[in-house]
Amino acid sequence: MAERLNQLALVVNDYDEAITFYTQKLGFELVEDSVLSPVKRWVVVKPAGEGGCNILLARAANDEQRSRVGNQTGGRVFLFLYTDSFDEFYHRLTQNQIAIVRQPSVETYGRVLVFEDLYGNLWDLIESI
Repeated sequence: MAERLNQLALVVNDYDEAITFYTQKLGFELVEDSVLSPVKRWVVVKPAGEGGCNILLARAANDEQRSRVGNQTGGRVFLFLYTDSFDEFYHRLTQNQIAIVRQPSVETYGRVLVFEDLYGNLWDLIESI
C-alpha cells in the first residue's frame, strides 16, 4: 500500500485574484477552474513541473473562514516550495514585488528564503544542496 498527499486547501478571499497571483506571479499552472454553484468554484493550481502537491484555492465562505485567510498556521511558514532554479525563482519574486520576509541563506539542507503570498501566508522557497 502507498499513500501520497495530492492536494491541500488554501483559504483565499477571491478566486480570480488568487488565480492571477499564483499563475502570473509565481508561475503555477491552472489545473482546473470549474463552477460548482453561483458562489462556489473548484479551482486547483500547482507548481510548474512534474509531481508535487496541488493547491485547491478555497474561497472563504463565512466569517470564521475569512478570519483564517493569510494565517492558516498562526504565523508559521505554511508551505514549502522546492525548486531546482533558486536564482530564477528569486528573480521572479522580486520582479513581481512579492514580499521577501527572510532573505536567501544557505542552510545544511540547502538554499532557502521565506516569502509571503498575496494574503500573507508564509512560504519557504528551498533548493536542496
